[in-house]
Amino acid sequence: MPPDNYYRICALPVLGDLGTPVPIAPAGLLAHVAEAARPRTLVEAVLLFDDLVQREAFLAGEVREVTPAVLSAAQIRNEEPLPEPLAAEASPPPRVAADAVWSAYFRHAAGVARREGSPLLAAWVAHEVTLRNALASARAQALGLEAGPYLVTAELGGAEEDFSPLVSEWAAAPDPLAGLRVLDRARWAWLAEHDRWFTFADEEFVAYAARLMLIVRWHRLSAAPV
Repeated sequence: MPPDNYYRICALPVLGDLGTPVPIAPAGLLAHVAEAARPRTLVEAVLLFDDLVQREAFLAGEVREVTPAVLSAAQIRNEEPLPEPLAAEASPPPRVAADAVWSAYFRHAAGVARREGSPLLAAWVAHEVTLRNALASARAQALGLEAGPYLVTAELGGAEEDFSPLVSEWAAAPDPLAGLRVLDRARWAWLAEHDRWFTFADEEFVAYAARLMLIVRWHRLSAAPV
């Protein structure tokens, strides 16, 4: 355990369940670990996921206000280029332009996990890739399309994970908001099975960042106009 981790972890506010108030902003979490190189690198890799979710929603006209933690507001609004790790495109290029960014992100996050020796971050990336591709396959099948062109970084996915029951529950949701909540509840349950609380290792920051991201997103969805 790094000597400063006990203080840094204990000084963080306790996270409630989904639907509870947001105790600290993602940018606040990043500031909290700013002087600890490895925790900051791991937290940035996780929180960048939510920045890209916000970017996608902004560019689609779904939201007008954004609160990024890692990217700048100008990068979210596509007024400035994304950082170099996110600018790389897969070859051949994906059919959907946004998928190129997501492919680059997942490769970047997997690279961070590998370089920093973070099994939890690596497992989280694999879980998110597999879930994203399972949803993409279901959408393609519903439209009578081949799923292949819509999959991202399939080589990073977790082959042992079966998302069929979750995809069925998501597809049966009465509206898109309910579907997103189905997915985030499943993400929350996955974290509960894989986190490493009370070890005071850097992995705790990965779990905290991922949980915080879900609480923030749940709050964001609850505040969205119906």
